[in-house]
Amino acid sequence: MRTMSRLCVTFLVLVAVSVRAEEALVFAAASTTDVLQELRPAFAKATGHSVVLALGSSGDLARQAMAGAPADAFLSADVARMDAVQAAGLVQPGTRRDLLSNKLVVVVPVDAKRSPGKPEDLKGVKRLSLADPALVPAGLYAKAWLEKVGLWKDVTSKVVPALDVRGALAAVEAGRVDAGVVYATDAAQSKKVRVAFEVPTADAPRIVYPVAVLTKGKSPEAGRAFVRFLQSEPARAAFARHGFVVLASDTETRAR
Repeated sequence: MRTMSRLCVTFLVLVAVSVRAEEALVFAAASTTDVLQELRPAFAKATGHSVVLALGSSGDLARQAMAGAPADAFLSADVARMDAVQAAGLVQPGTRRDLLSNKLVVVVPVDAKRSPGKPEDLKGVKRLSLADPALVPAGLYAKAWLEKVGLWKDVTSKVVPALDVRGALAAVEAGRVDAGVVYATDAAQSKKVRVAFEVPTADAPRIVYPVAVLTKGKSPEAGRAFVRFLQSEPARAAFARHGFVVLASDTETRAR
């Protein structure tokens, strides 16, 4: 009888856990692909929830969220995209945080015989890959840098826009372009490119990745758990290991 009682209690506990466990749909910038894939099992182990990642351009993901896509959380590579989502009333109050930063680098194919050593050398390339500067944060950041150093007019006709920063990196890896401007974290994970030079922080726009829980998701508790998990020490260590600059996580950020 006692054995039966224990089995019943165990069954009820398992049922309760399964009822509480949710699967979060998380929209996230393509540049976070590797680290988020690494963190998924740790999140599941720590919380009992699971996560499905929708990875791509922050601009495209923001448009999907504002069109009604049921994302539970959004990790954007751009403040303006998160601002737009928040202005549409889709961010759960009190959940938005500035999570990460990044750096821009100029990369070339690993076997390239010629390599730009400074910004002015980009005038000599035939094709330059960027994430689409009209739509994608990485491209917007790259354009802002090139404008600041007075090179945008010289290279704009050479720009080959990509759907996202991973697409820009892939174009360099395949040798379809002479050089590309991507995040340092993306360059670090590729064995098919090498960094020609790093964009000085003083010349680059401030790169910020905000994260927030959204209001239209179907698994709100899992969404909140995932955003909290991204601010935990194990997650912060993983981000740092992948080359991201981890920002202080103790203050709420709001739309600018």
